[in-house]
Amino acid sequence: MILLNALMILFLFVSIIFIHRTKDLLTAVILYAVFSLVVSMIWLLLKTPDVALTEAAIGAGVTTVLFVAVLAKTKRVIS
Repeated sequence: MILLNALMILFLFVSIIFIHRTKDLLTAVILYAVFSLVVSMIWLLLKTPDVALTEAAIGAGVTTVLFVAVLAKTKRVIS
């Protein structure tokens, strides 16, 4: 269990670095959704299912949909 927690936290740090360094906004939004899902799993492992469900619904669900909707209304430039 400790190894799983350590791997998840390591994944969070790596995904933060990739989110920060990416130039494509859609890729950053998708990585943010994955980041939020991993945070939700960590909350679940900490035995707080209410916080995990809220994180999954708002962090990975609603926020990602709103970000993608905003990106659809803007002009994307991939460099």
